[in-house]
Amino acid sequence: MNTSLEHYKYLVTKLPLLKKEIAKVIIGQQEAIDEILISLLAGGHCLLEGVPGLAKTLMVKTMSEALHMSLKRIQFTPDLMPGDIVGTEILEEDHETGRKFFKFNKGPLFANVVLADEINRTPPKTQAALLEAMQEKSVTYGGTNYELPSPFLIIATQNPIEQAGTYPLPEAQLDRFLLYIKLSYPDEQEELNVLKGTTGSFKAQIDRILTDIEIGQLQNLTREVHISEELIIWINKLVRASRPEGSPSDFVKEWCDWGAGPRAGQALVLCAKARAVMNERFSVIPEDIQKLAYPVLRHRIAMNFRAEAENITADQVIQELLKGVKL
Repeated sequence: MNTSLEHYKYLVTKLPLLKKEIAKVIIGQQEAIDEILISLLAGGHCLLEGVPGLAKTLMVKTMSEALHMSLKRIQFTPDLMPGDIVGTEILEEDHETGRKFFKFNKGPLFANVVLADEINRTPPKTQAALLEAMQEKSVTYGGTNYELPSPFLIIATQNPIEQAGTYPLPEAQLDRFLLYIKLSYPDEQEELNVLKGTTGSFKAQIDRILTDIEIGQLQNLTREVHISEELIIWINKLVRASRPEGSPSDFVKEWCDWGAGPRAGQALVLCAKARAVMNERFSVIPEDIQKLAYPVLRHRIAMNFRAEAENITADQVIQELLKGVKL
């Protein structure tokens, strides 16, 4: 395995090509695509929120093709059981001996990329099975441990509009997602390009850009990216300032019930490193932290009842933190 500096530099130059391949199919949504790729490089998982029709599934499918990674899509429903995603044992018979035995039949969780559509539509028991696999990157069934493929990325989606009959993820489970990515409507020109480019017979050919081995090497490189002591101290201050007790921000004290835990700081450091790699740098700069503070922290800050009544959001809290906590 080639792990020289020249080889790493060569791999990093492939990342803009990867984004170019995805752009053949997905028009706009560059920020969301960048954040999904950052999550992959950092070895985490992401929660994707957007109204129907914003090409969430197509985006993930296109990225998987460009990375030549296996993709499985699971449509979460109220009657979905843990065995439906993890897998089950089936009774088989050896035709030569007639002996019967149980064989584990792997579920759709055994793929490089798993698209968990509308995760908030399934009961907590099934959500917990998915989240356990996210953390451990393995599945235990019948006393046997089964390793999940590497690289392994779960992208769960939520519909922000229709919440009737849903099972919202508890805060402790939300914390397991590295990034909480929000998809917005395309601008006027992008939407016009969508109408022109998707209603004909032309179908873009997606080329393979990176192998699974190369993705693993880029994940290792991400952890080696340099970040200064000053930036780590700043990240620590930002995370600690999000907690109402002892926060220097009056805005946080007024509108928040509780703030982010230590995992948020770890996520922000890793994601800042991944963004540096995405931008062909080997050192973190303050802009990396400022850009990623929103998807890293927004699901780790709990707003109080008054904030919800006044439509004060976690993103506004993060904006105040970035203004008030100086580097």
